[in-house]
Order: sequence, then C-alpha cells, then structure tokens
Amino acid sequence: MAKVSPKKTPMPEQPAEKRIENFEEVPFGYTDEMAIAEAKRCLQCKNPICVQGCPVEVDIPGFIKLIAEGDFRGSINLIKENNLLPAVCGRVCPQEDQCEKMCVLGKKFEPVAIGRLERFVADWESKHGECDIPVIPPPTGKKIAVVGSGPAGLTVAGDLAKNGHKVTVLEALHKPGGVLVYGIPEFRLPKSIVQQEVEYLEKIGVEIVTNFIVGRTRTIDELLEEYDAVFLGTGAGLPWFMFIPGENYKGIYSANEYLTRTNLMKAYRFPEYDTPIVQGKKVAIIGGGNVAMDSARTARRLGAEESIVIYRRSKKEMPARIEEIEHAEEEGIIFNFLTSPEKYISNDDGWVTDIECIKYELGEPDPSGRRRPIPIKDSNFKISVDTVVIAIGNSPNPLVAATTPGLDSKKDGTLEIDSKSMKTTKKGVFAAGDIATGAATVILAMGGGRIAARAIEKYLETGEW
Repeated sequence: MAKVSPKKTPMPEQPAEKRIENFEEVPFGYTDEMAIAEAKRCLQCKNPICVQGCPVEVDIPGFIKLIAEGDFRGSINLIKENNLLPAVCGRVCPQEDQCEKMCVLGKKFEPVAIGRLERFVADWESKHGECDIPVIPPPTGKKIAVVGSGPAGLTVAGDLAKNGHKVTVLEALHKPGGVLVYGIPEFRLPKSIVQQEVEYLEKIGVEIVTNFIVGRTRTIDELLEEYDAVFLGTGAGLPWFMFIPGENYKGIYSANEYLTRTNLMKAYRFPEYDTPIVQGKKVAIIGGGNVAMDSARTARRLGAEESIVIYRRSKKEMPARIEEIEHAEEEGIIFNFLTSPEKYISNDDGWVTDIECIKYELGEPDPSGRRRPIPIKDSNFKISVDTVVIAIGNSPNPLVAATTPGLDSKKDGTLEIDSKSMKTTKKGVFAAGDIATGAATVILAMGGGRIAARAIEKYLETGEW
C-alpha cells in the first residue's frame, strides 16, 4: 500500500485581503488532480464507520473510491442515491463533527476531506452539463404537499418524487431554498448552486410554488382536503432578542433581517438590486455561532472598518465551525470573548452609538456541556458602534401551529413529533428540520427529512397513523 499523506490536500482559496472586497466564494475547490490525490488517502475500511456519522447515510467509501479511479460521474450518481443536495452539503455541512470525525485515518492523521470531495464531484457534474436523471416509476396517484423549501423540505420532496408520488413544494418567499438562500452568504454558498439543486428536483418531477404562505394563503386543514399527506419544513425564522435596555434603537438589527437583505434580496449589489442595507463602519455582532460569523464577515464586505464579535464564552466554546472562525480571523474580525451586552446607548436621534458590556468568567459546565458564563462584578465597559446585529438564535415562526387545530407545539415553538417517524400530533402531517428540532444544521434537517419521507411512504401504503 502506498504511503498515506498525514494531512488533507489543501484547497486553494481567495486571499483574505482580496475576499473582503467581494462576495465571491472563498474556497476555489479541488482540481481533478487534487481530488484524486485526496481520495487515495481513504483507507477503504471494511467497516466504514464514517457512514455512521452521515445523517443521510451516503456511501462515503464508495463515492471516494470512484473519485480515486477517475470515475467522477459514477461518484456523483452514487452520492445522489442518498443525498440530493451534494453541492450544498459539500460546502456548509459540519463534516468535522460528523463523517470526518468518525474517519479511521483521523485517529492518527488528519481525516479524509470527505466534504471537499463531495463538493468536487457535485461541481464537476455542474461544469460538465446534463446530470443523470434516475428512472422514476409510474405515478402512484398519491399527492404530498411539502411546506417549506429548505434542506428538510427539499430532501422529502426528492425522496418521494423518486418513488413516483406527485410532490408540490409550497414556499412562502419568492425563491426556493429556505435558509440556503436567505441565511447563508454568497461567499459561503453561491445561490447559483442552490438553484441548480432545485432545478434537479424539478427535473425528477417536483413542483415548486413560491409566494405561498401556509396559514394565510391556505391552512393545513385545507391542504389535507387535497393532499394525502403534508410535510412541514418551515424552519426557524423567528429571531431571538435579549430584551435589554435600548434594544429598539435605530441601527440594531436581527441577523435574520441583516442576512436576508444581503443574501436573498442582493442588497450588497444596491442600487442594481433595489434593497438598501446599512453599511456601518463600526459593527458589533452579538453571538458565537455560524450565523454570527456570517454576519461579521458580511459586515466586513459591506465596508465595516471594525467588525466586532461579542460572545459571552471563550473561543473554545463557540458553536461556529472552526473553518468559519478561522476565515473570520483571517479577514480581520475582532473578537471580544467572555463579554456580553448589558444595555445600548443612543444619540439624541435614537441611533445606537455605544454598547455597555460586562465581562464574564467561566464556571462549571451547564446542561449544554459548555462552561457556564458568570458575570464579573464592576467589570462594565463601553464599545463604540454605529450598527449592531443580534445573532443569538431563532425559533420557528408560530403561524402554522397557530392556524392548525390539533397540531401541538412545545414552549420553545418547536412541534411535538415522534422522532422515529417525524409524525406530528395531527394525522397526516409530518415535520422535520428546525421546526421540529430548533435551529440546527443543514445536514441534520436533511437527515430528519429522510426519516420523514420513509414514514410518509409507509403511511401512504397503510393509512395507519
């Protein structure tokens, strides 16, 4: 056996000083030669535990072996048997906490770059024209409404359409993709990539209807009169706030609004696109997750001289991906760890000018497993700002639950579901993704969608609830 390289094949990317001036994708991706070299690092384990780390059960050694052999078409087709969004997952999934974390090679060296290889073959297919469409069985006569076109909804739609069912996706916004189009910035996930994945679903028979607000345009009960089953994948689009003094001052935004304006509405290309956005010079971002990193890096590209992340724990506890934190550091993002806002201060016109913060120290771990932040007495200080973006989390929008009798939800706004079948408390209605789990990752939403699709299939066959 040839000697295995201890490190992943590096992936070329834009230098930091260049990329903060544009919204183009940061990593360039592998060349054919790089991908083959990286694929040959895979040990082709007889018991591939990496697959256990994949929520959608992709045959990881199988698709990597085909890359090593130069069969890129075969590789992407194998991935798509289980994952219809490979170009998305290869870019934004936290492989380091899932498949790559389980990689046997990673016990001694760096794990195989599974995510980079998945992205490579998805991009290869895109560059080489038409994709292979699977053979679809004859129509079953069954109709399913999928509410929401984010990762969970698109997964359910694809899985059911491949089995011959008539699937209609109902999206509230004017473009499909959910969080993939409104939440994740262009420099991390180009919107053309999302569009390609959606077009693939349309090619296998999925109908996409936009500007359709379930709970307003039609209710769940009305959909159940027309469809044999309904799947809810409406995500978590309701932003959290801290409810501290001054939070309603001008210049303070939720990350949802800030990123939606930038990503979905293309505000970074104003006035070509008619969506203005604040372009602060001293921007503070509250939070430490991927949304906070996206907001901080977006602010930098919009011209911020200082983009400051304020996070109440240390760098070690940050929930953001390591790759995103590293990119943010390279781009000059300033980090204020063990710090949290206490109140906001404004000028006479009501525009935010300062944040009064307090310092923290870490105590014993809390239920999340992270050490609990404890405020330090008399440690208050001010940070001068002109814009604030609050990125501390989201809950599901309550509209669907509020307009659907018999659909039970929890205190946090997520729906009551059976985690083994994704059944809700209302017959014929299933749910997965952030509306069921709270804000989580793209791939976990897809994994829930895969479980729901199987359960819907069984329900369509038996009618049993």
